[in-house]
Amino acid sequence: MKILVMCKQVPDPDIKVKLNADGTGINTDGMKFVVNPFDEIANEEALRIHEKNGGAEVVVLGIGPKDITTQIRSCLAMGSNRGIHVVTDDVIDPDNVARIIQKVMDDEKPDLVLIGKQAVDDDSGQAGQILSALTGYPQACYASEIVLDDGKTKATVTREIDGGLETIDVNFPAIITADLRLNEPRYASLPNIMKAKRKEIKALSLDDLGFTPSPKVKLISLTAPPERQAGVIVKTVDELVDKLINEAKVI
Repeated sequence: MKILVMCKQVPDPDIKVKLNADGTGINTDGMKFVVNPFDEIANEEALRIHEKNGGAEVVVLGIGPKDITTQIRSCLAMGSNRGIHVVTDDVIDPDNVARIIQKVMDDEKPDLVLIGKQAVDDDSGQAGQILSALTGYPQACYASEIVLDDGKTKATVTREIDGGLETIDVNFPAIITADLRLNEPRYASLPNIMKAKRKEIKALSLDDLGFTPSPKVKLISLTAPPERQAGVIVKTVDELVDKLINEAKVI
């Protein structure tokens, strides 16, 4: 069995992001980047499937600039087998991400593709669904539990929907997107960190894949949210209601 896992490079969610002076993007000077947390959950689930179901090859795919190999090796240090790096400095929208993954799938032919349900930088949450439409593979989005059958030909997936949970079966090959409650990613041990340095990361260009990006989404500008104003203490209920109506305009 082969599992393909996505690994996106995102700014560390625990640091404050600053914008460029012209508002066309974020200032990456001194920026710390990490694996998208939902992709890290997807990688952990692939490793658990490997451990519970008699072994599986876990291949990590990253799309981005040269330094994304740091994040790919973070996934390899958790226990994944090898990596693939599609090298590009272009800003790739979800539609093109899905099309690049499809190109890699044509060569790798995975039984299962695991992707984080969204990236914490743009929160698009579209790549998995678009990939399913392109390939015709069944999809199960927002998975909170994945159980494989004995023959490893299908998965029973519990997914989070508005108002509750839904359980569905998907036959392999399939695409599943990982939600926050699917698992708690493991910490990489020191021996595995050392082993990850020797694991293969195959570099591919967009030309190698025969793909030319044609973005459907263009980023026009970014604007920082307004500074939060200091709160005030009101003395009466009437004063509170007046401020809610006339200042906050929430009622």
